[in-house]
Amino acid sequence: MADTAPASLNGLILAGGRGRRMQGRDKGWLRLDGVPLVERVLQRLRPQVRSLAISANRNLDRYRALGVPVWPDTLPGRPGPLAGILAALEHIDNDWLLVAPVDCPLLPADLGSRLLATAKARQAQAVLASVAGKTQPAFCLIHRRCRADLADYLARGERRLGAWLARQDAVAVDFSDEATAFVNLNTPQDLSRLQERLQHGPR
Repeated sequence: MADTAPASLNGLILAGGRGRRMQGRDKGWLRLDGVPLVERVLQRLRPQVRSLAISANRNLDRYRALGVPVWPDTLPGRPGPLAGILAALEHIDNDWLLVAPVDCPLLPADLGSRLLATAKARQAQAVLASVAGKTQPAFCLIHRRCRADLADYLARGERRLGAWLARQDAVAVDFSDEATAFVNLNTPQDLSRLQERLQHGPR
C-alpha cells in the first residue's frame, strides 16, 4: 500500500516521552499481544506517508534497528512533544508532517488522507483530529512553514501542543466514526484493558 501514500507527507511517531505513568518505562517497547507498540504504530502509519521517522530520546539504537530515521530532541530538558515535532520539521524536505503518538496502536488507517484533505480544502497550515468534540492534538498534520513560529514558541518557554496548534488556527477534523482507534495507553491498566479487548472482544 505504500505507493498509495500522499507524496507530500512525512510521518513522525512521538516516542520521546518520559512514560511517568508507565513507571518510567519507554512506551514504544511495551508489548501489546506480543508486539511492541512502536512496531504496531509503524505498521499503521507506513502506508499513509512517503517517509517515516521516530522522535525518541532513549533506546536510540534499538529504535534505529527498525529501519527508519530516529531524531532526538534538539532542545535540552526534554520539553515535550513540540520539541520532537520541531526536530522533525528541521529534517523534512517536503510540505507536510503527519504526527501520531507511539501509545495509540490502533490509530486510523486513513488518518493522513483525511487530515490532508481538510488542510487543502480549508487552506490550513495545521489540522488535528477530534473525537466527539474533544480534540486530539497529538494526531495532527503540520505544514513545514510553521517551523519558525514553533521554534519561537519553544524559545519563550511554552510547551503545550494544543495551545500552539490553536496559534496556527488549526482546523479540527471529526473522527467520531473511528473513536476506538484513538485508545491511548497512558497507564499499565490501559494496556491491560486493551490487551484483554484484543484477546476476547471485537476491535
